Amino acid sequence: MSLGYAEKLSYIEDVGKVGMAEFFESPRILQEKVGQLANMIRKSKHMVVFTGAGISTSCGIPDFRGPKGIWTLQRDGKALPKAALPFNRAMPSITHMALVELEKASILKFVISQNVDGLHIRSGIPREKLAELHGDSFLEVCSSCGVEYVRDFEIETIGLKETPRRCSDTSCGARLRDTVLDWEDALPRKEMDAAEKHCKMADLILCLGTSLQIKPACNLPLKCLRGGGKIVIVNLQKTPKDKKASLVIHGLVDKVIAGVMESLILHIPPFIRIDLFQIFLSQAVSSDKRYMNWNLKVESVHGNRAPLPFVKSVEVSFVDRQDLKAAVLDKQPFVLKRRFVRIVEPFEVVLKINFIDACRCLYAQIKIPVNFKVSRKCPQYDKEAIYQNLREAAAQDSRCGQYEVIQRKANLSPKYDITVYAIVTNIATYDKAVAKASSEGVVCNGDAKIKSESLMNNSSETDNKPLRFLKRKHRLTHSPKTANKQLRLLQPKSRL
Repeated sequence: MSLGYAEKLSYIEDVGKVGMAEFFESPRILQEKVGQLANMIRKSKHMVVFTGAGISTSCGIPDFRGPKGIWTLQRDGKALPKAALPFNRAMPSITHMALVELEKASILKFVISQNVDGLHIRSGIPREKLAELHGDSFLEVCSSCGVEYVRDFEIETIGLKETPRRCSDTSCGARLRDTVLDWEDALPRKEMDAAEKHCKMADLILCLGTSLQIKPACNLPLKCLRGGGKIVIVNLQKTPKDKKASLVIHGLVDKVIAGVMESLILHIPPFIRIDLFQIFLSQAVSSDKRYMNWNLKVESVHGNRAPLPFVKSVEVSFVDRQDLKAAVLDKQPFVLKRRFVRIVEPFEVVLKINFIDACRCLYAQIKIPVNFKVSRKCPQYDKEAIYQNLREAAAQDSRCGQYEVIQRKANLSPKYDITVYAIVTNIATYDKAVAKASSEGVVCNGDAKIKSESLMNNSSETDNKPLRFLKRKHRLTHSPKTANKQLRLLQPKSRL
């Protein structure tokens, strides 16, 4: 889990049993159990997955109760573990992406998560098929109309408190709240109702990477037993519910799930992360009417007070304008101001957006035509088609840095132009060799490999040019028509 989240929690003496011993099945037993689980999944008509911190440890996010868990180290007076990368840049694990494929294949009907890392939504699980019992560190909700906003930065607070932002619906405008529970907070009724409903319907509940200690969430899987359902637990430690389970597997979750997917002849899809940022251009006549004041900002789509966590710096240069000095913007907010004579010919600005190291993508180079005399038209963009084409092209080329415009807004008085860009900043492919090894005996319980594609060897300027869309039928990960209308995953600038 997020160290920031753990530090924000209120202090309590009893956090349950910590520092539990880990157990590893022998390769032969593990292979047999993986086969049993695959057969159970084949026969299942309504499978539900119940997840805990153990599915995110391979993403670089420490757990709580393991031998090196946050609360275990706190109890022993030791220094806390460090996350392998910024929390907001964590990439889904093999397990996260396997669940996406199982849902697309109509095998997985519902996911219940105790995690607050936001990786289920980021991986592609539809919101209406996900109950986040303890909240989401990247999710805000309107306290009035209930609209949800998924951010690319970690929300500042926990405990259902007000955040600095407001609902962007002009008919509402109420303050937003974080969704992450503190110890004394009750589980959200909406999430619990959905979780209970699917647990009662389930003929198989697969518990992955959870010690099943936190009440009342830990009792949800038991609700399938009355209807004849079965429980399977995959965890390195023993749990209080092991005796109720039809099958208990002590092994790394990624290894087990990779083996299951190989047995079911299902492909683990790549993870392709698309981030958004916007470029704001404005101009105004100076008070003495002699000059034109020109401003450029590279900022978050979530409002001018929101951070832009994946951008390290912005290099600005001007084409064919020797009189205009280039600049490097290395502190947020990324703002450049210039003053021109009143009459000026059109020119071109080149922006090199340098991304942080955790993005894998080095930079994006964007050319922006500037014409003080003509206001650019604002066409309508098919955002879902653009996102899908970016994903397909990135999966085909195994590289990041491709970008496209998804929204543009212009105004004449005062004169400004806002352009929103979508860019592929991360690609992770899940090594087929690991999945094959997992199903053919699982020689060891070492870490499963995730191959992260880098732009290190493909960093030419041509790699960052706008995408020429593939001419084939779009196949969305899940139809936007079926998605929860209350969820806005890629919300344009919200009102502050």
